[in-house]
Amino acid sequence: MGVLPVLASERSNGSAFERAIDLVHLARKTLADPSLEVEMLEAFGFTASMLMQRMQQAARSSICATAQALNSSARSIRAWRVAVAAEAVKVAAESGPIWSLRQLSIKLGTVVKEIRAAITEFLQTK
Repeated sequence: MGVLPVLASERSNGSAFERAIDLVHLARKTLADPSLEVEMLEAFGFTASMLMQRMQQAARSSICATAQALNSSARSIRAWRVAVAAEAVKVAAESGPIWSLRQLSIKLGTVVKEIRAAITEFLQTK
């Protein structure tokens, strides 16, 4: 166990915060049950994709709630980069200019795609 592979956009000596998902935490949370780990990662990937789709079609007030839901989901598996990006979108949706919200939403979309790719890569090795 360890941490999912470092995302392409990260430094090779990045801290656990910068890594995709904390697998040690995931193992603790699932009592090291590999099938439950897979289920949680797949559920997160599905949830993240669904929430990103909702966010793209939502009004500003709904973006805030959707970003908060994604933030909570990401924190549950310690996907810190997604959590931080979702928090930034939430704050921008609450009070930021529309151009900032757009930029941060694009960044969040990129981070979600990267984490889903890391999850897919990890699940292929299981």
